[in-house]
Amino acid sequence: MDVRFPAGTFAPAPGAGSKARMLVTHAGTEIKLTLRNGEQILLTLLIPVALLVGLTLIKIISMPDPRVDQVVPRVFALAVMSSAFTGQAIALGFDRRYGVLKRLAATALPRWLLVAGRVAAGLAVVIIQLVVLGVVAAILGWAPGLAGLLWTVLLAIVGALAFGALGVLLGGTLKAEIVLALANIIWFVLLLAGGIIVPASSMPDGIARVVELLPSGALTEGMQQALNGAGPGVQPFLVLLVWGVAASVVAGRTTRLT
Repeated sequence: MDVRFPAGTFAPAPGAGSKARMLVTHAGTEIKLTLRNGEQILLTLLIPVALLVGLTLIKIISMPDPRVDQVVPRVFALAVMSSAFTGQAIALGFDRRYGVLKRLAATALPRWLLVAGRVAAGLAVVIIQLVVLGVVAAILGWAPGLAGLLWTVLLAIVGALAFGALGVLLGGTLKAEIVLALANIIWFVLLLAGGIIVPASSMPDGIARVVELLPSGALTEGMQQALNGAGPGVQPFLVLLVWGVAASVVAGRTTRLT
């Protein structure tokens, strides 16, 4: 018996999906993988929380009162750098080592979307971090104004995009072991001398100018200004945008699959 389906019953439409859907799916997968990784959680959340509580309650570094108002912008900047840069770089480096990117290359994901997905995932994790840190800071007595919060959120987004692009650039070009070492060294150097623990405004003029041009210094200084009542100037945004755009362009061209 010859059974035929009516014309039009099946209408296959082969082809790549929309770029927006690819981006959302890829970023969503990266977010889940990050949140399941205990080492990443330690770096991106537990260390900033410990520093927030420790620097607020223990007078290791001299700060004006209330101490929590001085600590919060520094810890926020550290959290953005830890998640968007260090975490992204290390994860990408080992994904390349274990052949994850080579498998992704068999899909329709273009290289620029791989970079964008990683950066978007880093931004989402940063938002989660800042919510948790904000709650802890509020328990410690932090009470920012609405304008300061809005400026801080905007700075965090721009900072996450800049650091995320830098993380992809580092993790996408070097061997995993080198990425692991360099990412942690850069994190430590920027923490101590990049304007986070010691703000650029407290450094000698020549050094301060250099630190203000670093993404860590620009982000910390901008958040400090925003949360202390004065809106941040143009310079922090400009510095972060320049770093982010430059790193994105280079990363999009140099990211390797293995």
